[in-house]
Amino acid sequence: MNIIGIDIGGTKCSVLLGRTDENGVLSVISRERVLTRDFPDPWKMISQFHEMIGHLLIDNDTEISSVSSIGISCGGPLDSKSGVIYSPPNLPGWDEIPIVKIFHDKYGIPVSIQNDANACALAEWLMGAGRGTSNMIFLTFGTGMGGGLILNGKLYAGTNDLGGEIGHIRLAKKGPVGFGKEGSFEGFCSGGGIAQLAKSIVREKLIKNEVVEFCPSEENIEVIDTRIVAEAAVKGDSVALEIIRIAADYLGQGLAILIDILNPECIVIGSIYARNEMLFKPLIEETLKREAIPASLAVCTIKPSELGESIGDFAALCVAVYKEKF
Repeated sequence: MNIIGIDIGGTKCSVLLGRTDENGVLSVISRERVLTRDFPDPWKMISQFHEMIGHLLIDNDTEISSVSSIGISCGGPLDSKSGVIYSPPNLPGWDEIPIVKIFHDKYGIPVSIQNDANACALAEWLMGAGRGTSNMIFLTFGTGMGGGLILNGKLYAGTNDLGGEIGHIRLAKKGPVGFGKEGSFEGFCSGGGIAQLAKSIVREKLIKNEVVEFCPSEENIEVIDTRIVAEAAVKGDSVALEIIRIAADYLGQGLAILIDILNPECIVIGSIYARNEMLFKPLIEETLKREAIPASLAVCTIKPSELGESIGDFAALCVAVYKEKF
């Protein structure tokens, strides 16, 4: 069975031709990618998607009649039931775009859409670190902190596709800003949030004439990002380790809230955590022991994402294939 996946992101977009074999194993046959900034108008981007689909079909000597469905993964807000994208912050101009109708009218086959965190949760549950579970949470922990919920063997999107927006939870009265809220889960636990935290801490130390090896002067502060902090922490830099410790403690607090409320079997964390598990894991375990209900913690495993950089590809294809799961 052939399927098409479309992954719409703020940095890049991908169109994929996938296939499931007789055992239901999903694989990527071919893909094309473009930079989002090269097509700032949504209608030009959608036209480009049609071209990319055409290329994939021709290159793989197949026709649209062999494709059973199309899956779309896109940052929210969106309405998965009506198939409309509503002004995602990382996609300027994508205002009330009836994306599902557009593709269904063009190709005459079923089309489904989910927000990217939900789609990634579906992929990790069906193909990655959450395989075999009935209750799983996926956390993006990348540029932002989004979440996808698998509850009782189904994707839970909420009443209007806002289920799992855990980045908006306020964990402290003051702190880095994420999801438009100071001291939020996203503020402390995202690429942008950790960079804010690091810049603030480094600036204070430099003002006090303390030495910060990975940022020797104030001229270097603005280039600090999570990668720089993590690399310095691996080398044992005390300031970098302090920043990671703060982020990990709030990550543990956020995880404890999810564990206490949802009682999952597994929490899968992507991007920053997956790349730096050795830094975060021992620290979040300390916080979880202090904060979470012991009996709930005992049945929950914290895992890094298994799908890595391919998660966006598989996420879009999973939306196409596994519509009965949501």
